[in-house]
Amino acid sequence: MAASVRCFLRSGKNAVSALGQRGFHKSAPAAVQMMVRDALNQAMDEELERDERVFLLGEEVAQYDGAYKVSRGLWKKYGDKRIIDTPITEMGFAGIAIGAAFAGLRPICEFMTFNFSMQAIDQVINSAAKTYYMSAGQQSVPIVFRGPNGASAGVAAQHSQCFAAWYGHCPGLKVVSPWSAEDAKGLLKSAIRDNNPVVFLENELMYGVPFEMSEESQSKDFTIPFGKAKVERQGTSITLVTHSRYVSHCLDAAAVLAKEGIDCEVINLRSIRPLDVECIETSVMKTNHLVTVEGGWPQFGVGAEICARVMEGPAFNFLDSPATRVTGVDIPMPYAKILEDNSLPQIKDIIFSVKKTLNV
Repeated sequence: MAASVRCFLRSGKNAVSALGQRGFHKSAPAAVQMMVRDALNQAMDEELERDERVFLLGEEVAQYDGAYKVSRGLWKKYGDKRIIDTPITEMGFAGIAIGAAFAGLRPICEFMTFNFSMQAIDQVINSAAKTYYMSAGQQSVPIVFRGPNGASAGVAAQHSQCFAAWYGHCPGLKVVSPWSAEDAKGLLKSAIRDNNPVVFLENELMYGVPFEMSEESQSKDFTIPFGKAKVERQGTSITLVTHSRYVSHCLDAAAVLAKEGIDCEVINLRSIRPLDVECIETSVMKTNHLVTVEGGWPQFGVGAEICARVMEGPAFNFLDSPATRVTGVDIPMPYAKILEDNSLPQIKDIIFSVKKTLNV
């Protein structure tokens, strides 16, 4: 009996010793998932904490936590002086924010939707965008205009416009359009730190979409530079260039087309102005085909600008067929759902345009 116990204890000791030598298997840490609204909230929280000159103002941003809950918890943390509810007067509070930027503060001006920025467009263009030039570089305007842009769902003609081309047209502004949570956080932090006026175009339908966040993006020092597009999917058959919500559509279309042997490269612009023409040209020189995808109207749009830049540059000689644009339909947005669906690019429209461009 005693011998048996000694044998058992020895074997147990050996097992523990062997376990110690092997070490425990370390699994990779689970990827952190974050919704786009939470990434925007985190970016503002970190920048409010980092720089006391930063403040947020807009309709319902404080006590109500924001119309889309993007500013949730910020009023309770930073108080009335830095999270400011405004009356429903876009021209008024945009003007207040620009004046504050003239005085050395760094305001974040939220429009409940960029459709309402039309009430303040004189302030955005004439007061914010042109002052640095008109003052010969003596007066910078460090301000961010942010809010949801483009079509949502069932909000009809006056609330469904994409302003990427509108503001991208204007010198003096920087215009960015994030897709993922990582885009949202990195670009918003860059926008708040920039000394120029930045138009930050979010998308209401993306707010609740979760994305994996890299370890790098979880740092308080994480920023994404303007003017740098991101290749979301490598490919060799055709280049799809897009921004905001339509990155998802292009990736879904690419997955379908891959089953048919068509290998799409998907470029997420992230930045509308400045535009990363080099990234687009490099891709087109590789794939020899180009399709642009956007939710805005076709005439004088983002896709039209991309096609013009490609035509004027070295990539034009590499095209094996004309570039194709997939856009919203050239009408005010209808209210009826079936008409709304047919007024916006769908995955099937992207697939059709890719096959048409490739002549397959």
